[in-house]
Amino acid sequence: MQSQPTPVLTIGTRGSPLALAQAHEVRERLCTAHGLDPRAITIRVIKTSGDAIQDKPLSLVGGKGLFTREIEEQLLSGALDLAVHSAKDMPTRLPDGLMLSAFLEREDVRDAFLSLIAKSPDHLPERAVIGTSSLRRAAQMKRFRPDFSIVPFRGNVQTRLQKLADNVADATLLALAGLNRLGESHRATQILDTKKFPPAPAQGAICIETRSDDEATNRLVAALDHRETRQKVEAERGFLESLDGSCRTPIAALSRLDEGKLTLFGQLLSPDGKQAFEDEISGDADAGLALGRQLGESLKTEAGEDFLADLKRG
Repeated sequence: MQSQPTPVLTIGTRGSPLALAQAHEVRERLCTAHGLDPRAITIRVIKTSGDAIQDKPLSLVGGKGLFTREIEEQLLSGALDLAVHSAKDMPTRLPDGLMLSAFLEREDVRDAFLSLIAKSPDHLPERAVIGTSSLRRAAQMKRFRPDFSIVPFRGNVQTRLQKLADNVADATLLALAGLNRLGESHRATQILDTKKFPPAPAQGAICIETRSDDEATNRLVAALDHRETRQKVEAERGFLESLDGSCRTPIAALSRLDEGKLTLFGQLLSPDGKQAFEDEISGDADAGLALGRQLGESLKTEAGEDFLADLKRG
């Protein structure tokens, strides 16, 4: 009997179909880059608070950190060598001793509209119900059509489709990147234009988190880092950080690169979509984090202290 290779690395991930698909993609890329046997890299599922709490909006129970806390604890303890996350789920401040050591090349950044009764948001009936637990998506939909109603909606693709069939909502929204990674892009009724519905900061990107002092793992992971994706995502995360972004704040951001020049669009909305502040900033692609922070400060000034205080009160 052929012996199993000794594990070289242990990857930590959430247990959802999408999270597992992303972890397997990272394992395949590491094996290809370094000539490793896939059996030498273990994937360990960690149940997070965000997975356990399905009946409440994340904004009410702790925000982005709910999808990472337990995994990061295992990473810091040495039980894991690296963690694979959707970059849009990552808090802007990481625990001491951890770093985002690689970003895979970004997938499609757009949102997908899913409905069993309408081919686009324009075709939904008056006072249609949108199912989403994303404050950004809810605010953008309310801005687009103030007559829309919003109901909390979480779960995987199949769960959401069943909720649509059960008339819990008339439509829902998902990241197209996730549908693509699951081979479910045919479920999309329409792909939304980023000019009308800009995405969440870092949407479509997979990131790898490691211990800062783990030189051996960081050398292996460095081969997977996609420079342009890192430049764009760092700018968007800088914008998010400046606005103290959490699941209580409707924020959208999208970067583009052109010959070493990075242009970042940022949007800050009120939860009801009635107010929106947006602008662009351009500069050197390697200064994305600073550009993002600068744009965030500019929009904070434009929005004013009362607007931001209302957001924090939720």
